[in-house]
Amino acid sequence: MTFHVKHGTSRVFLLFLLKKAILQGIIKVTYFGNCNCERLCAMAKRIAIVNQKGGVGKTTTCVNLASALHAKGQRVLVCDFDPQANATSGLGVDKTTANPSVYEVLIEGAECKKAIVATPYCDVVPVNKSLAGAGIEMIGMADREHLLSRALDSVNDEYDYVLIDCPPSLELLTLNALCAADSVLVPVQCEYYALEGLSDLLGTVRIVKRSLNPKIALEGVVLTMFDSRTNLSMQVAEEVKRHFPGQVYATVIPRNVRLSEAPSHGRPIDAYDPYSRGAEAYAGLADEVLAQNT
Repeated sequence: MTFHVKHGTSRVFLLFLLKKAILQGIIKVTYFGNCNCERLCAMAKRIAIVNQKGGVGKTTTCVNLASALHAKGQRVLVCDFDPQANATSGLGVDKTTANPSVYEVLIEGAECKKAIVATPYCDVVPVNKSLAGAGIEMIGMADREHLLSRALDSVNDEYDYVLIDCPPSLELLTLNALCAADSVLVPVQCEYYALEGLSDLLGTVRIVKRSLNPKIALEGVVLTMFDSRTNLSMQVAEEVKRHFPGQVYATVIPRNVRLSEAPSHGRPIDAYDPYSRGAEAYAGLADEVLAQNT
């Protein structure tokens, strides 16, 4: 069988096609000795956690979902792609001393593997304030939309999930995350104007899918800061489900004081207070993500 591959096709996309062909029986695999061909075809599911609105729970979801997946036996890498570095500090890593960081990997060509920091909760590619100016520096770089994708390719087979915490905007950093991702998870705050800007985000995702990353899809929408005592939260939840039928997770993330406290201690919620409502919610969300990708 002959495959014709366009020059520049990413390694991850080729692995995706190979795995699909094996599963469909198009390619037959023969096992020799101790060769683990399933491991050969294994590759991380990359999920960009994105919403152009700030304060909707992107970083909270990234850190706590990553830790919950790790607790369930998954190999998880968090890529902090927000110059505010909240995911970095939320996992107990000092953002002031992170070097190499995502910035050095993207702009200076440092090895992604050398930037990875192991924590008790998951691995993380940290970030520092240098990333704030990276968007300008990237403008003149060749194939600038795929810098993150190429960096993650080198560690892709070492993880089951890579979660990318995106900045609250639709600029070049977010575009890089969308080009690197297999899917997009969108946290939506249960507040007024919750759907504001989502049409722009989904429009950007469609453009990326058409022009730059044909495999990207919507992983799902998760409702955050949900307060069952208010009619507003109920109304927003119903409105979001109406706009995204069948794509909203059953698990909702409640307003929870312990969730707000955990980042200041540099710990995800399941390490800070494993019996809190927030910890239970993110464990439930992790179960849904796993079931969806099994």
